[in-house]
Amino acid sequence: MEDNQVLKHIEKLVAEEEHLYSKGDLTDNEVKRLHELKVELDQYWDFLRQRRGFREAGKNPDNAQVRSGDTVENYEQ
Repeated sequence: MEDNQVLKHIEKLVAEEEHLYSKGDLTDNEVKRLHELKVELDQYWDFLRQRRGFREAGKNPDNAQVRSGDTVENYEQ
């Protein structure tokens, strides 16, 4: 997956997230989906940072991988 494809995927997730937030009262399924979106966004932002880091280090960005939700959700900020 190229960087521009990762960014397009992120934009799609953000649009869905914004749509859900704009609704106001959410169903249980929508709340669950919102949580899933947040995790997936964290995963893809991490993936993009990995790709950029590999590139800056002179390595192949295609070696970057999408990490598990558990991994990216437990990073310390």
